[in-house]
Amino acid sequence: MTVHRLLSACLLALTLLSASCSTQPYYYGGQPAPSYGQNLFRYGQQGVHAARKLPGRVIGLFRSDGSFWYADEMQGRPSIQINLGEQMVYLYKGGHLAGGSPISSGSEGYDTRPGRYKVIEKDIDHKSSLYGDYEDMYGNVLMQNIDNRKDRRPPGARFEGAKMYYFMRIYGGVGMHQGYLPGYAASHGCIRLPGHMAEKFFHACPMGTPVTVVP
Repeated sequence: MTVHRLLSACLLALTLLSASCSTQPYYYGGQPAPSYGQNLFRYGQQGVHAARKLPGRVIGLFRSDGSFWYADEMQGRPSIQINLGEQMVYLYKGGHLAGGSPISSGSEGYDTRPGRYKVIEKDIDHKSSLYGDYEDMYGNVLMQNIDNRKDRRPPGARFEGAKMYYFMRIYGGVGMHQGYLPGYAASHGCIRLPGHMAEKFFHACPMGTPVTVVP
């Protein structure tokens, strides 16, 4: 098992164990966190046993949404791996695993393309030029979640692009940014992260950071 798969198994096991002790939903970015119970068949007791072998300081850095971060204590050139099958993104520093987060990548028909890329643009307050809402002059939403190439604008309405905070473009119109994670691939091609992790990746990865997208 690779290092990042081992740690993924551990964080998922810890999530499942903590969830079994509480009836309250977890939240991040103002939305309920997805349940990782559907991944139990992939990790099972393997993750539970692996978690017991980790140092306490590492276990303490796992969050209930499945993310983990200890990059601030590490040195080395950053690189990113986006794993579409796992719906996870990993940060490496000097080739060593330094952080990870659940994601929501492109849905069917808007698939995020596997390949080797790099961060080619960073915009902390980015807004989509294609997807968003049509609003009236008072800011009231007239049409929601539209594609302005296909959906006709109502008379007198204006287009308000979807907010993509902590945006890091990797190719075309695709990038990593803060967004809603329903627990599966659901975006128009971008890689959505919980807000707290989008911010961490944004500040840890300068322009030119290598990005690998794997199936």
